[in-house]
Amino acid sequence: MSERQPGALVEVSRLEKHFPLRKGLLRRSRGIVRAVDGVSFQVGAGETLGLVGESGCGKTTTGRALLRLLEPTSGRVLVDGRDILRLGGRELRALRRDLQVVFQDPYASLNPRMTVGAIVEEGLTIHRIGSRAERREKVARVLDRVGLGASCAARYPHEFSGGQRQRIGIARAIVLRPRFIVCDEAVSALDVSIQAQIVNLLAELQEELGVAYLFIAHDLALVEHLSDRVAVMYLGEIVESAPTRELFDRPLHPYTKALLDAIPVPDPERRRTRIVLAGDVPSAIDPPAGCRFHPRCAVAVRGLCDTRAPRTIAVGAHEVNCHVVEDELSRAGTTFAVREGDESRARDQR
Repeated sequence: MSERQPGALVEVSRLEKHFPLRKGLLRRSRGIVRAVDGVSFQVGAGETLGLVGESGCGKTTTGRALLRLLEPTSGRVLVDGRDILRLGGRELRALRRDLQVVFQDPYASLNPRMTVGAIVEEGLTIHRIGSRAERREKVARVLDRVGLGASCAARYPHEFSGGQRQRIGIARAIVLRPRFIVCDEAVSALDVSIQAQIVNLLAELQEELGVAYLFIAHDLALVEHLSDRVAVMYLGEIVESAPTRELFDRPLHPYTKALLDAIPVPDPERRRTRIVLAGDVPSAIDPPAGCRFHPRCAVAVRGLCDTRAPRTIAVGAHEVNCHVVEDELSRAGTTFAVREGDESRARDQR
């Protein structure tokens, strides 16, 4: 992995989450779904990392695995240098105050039998923070901050709209004053006008609290607006990552170029030739050999891309996994580094 960034709060290294396929009366294993397969990234304190990709590429599983809502198969997740995958009991519970999540479905993630006040207060109760009166005061302040008002505490989730329910989810996440929040498609189920309100609220809270986000989304316009850096995921792997402006202005990986090319342009008279991805995403049960994107890639090199996995190369803060890009950079004389641990699985740099 590349050197640790100064001020890195969360450092994910070679994270894997595989799901066994079991069939028959005896539930024997018939294969493995490689949902997340060797993902590495870092999130600095107060930073937003956007994680994008097509549906089914492993974004949500990545977010849940690094929080241990799903137990990872292997890898490391360091928070301030401590591997949370090795923690248990009281140590893990204490650390969970710093790690929160806002789920995609703002209704399914809220207990319909609990009042809004009880939902938001639950984390404070579990961690034994303050007296009952103090907890209720904190809940009232947080509900005010997310734009709902303290009077909502006595009501139930079904009494609110989708956008209001997502504000309840955000209130539940921030009441513990966490340092890192996974926003798992937090606005994808909302109307466009409500999406903008929630994204602006998240940005305001980040400025006030200094919280870091892993912002999982498929809407690249929202990711561009909110993120400091962006990681592009395909079939369980990160294929490119870079600072947001650089990635949008100079994408390197063919998959990233296709995703950006699919962003609608609000100009009916502007004509352009779009990059259209052929076929569907391959199965995570039996991913393609070599580069996993090669069956859909227009520039794939036969005999190379379909046989050998590309290594991760870095040009400054811009990292990419692509044989073709590596060849282009080599021919142009561009200096690049190879991420530690990738040298053995790819050819030598020219």
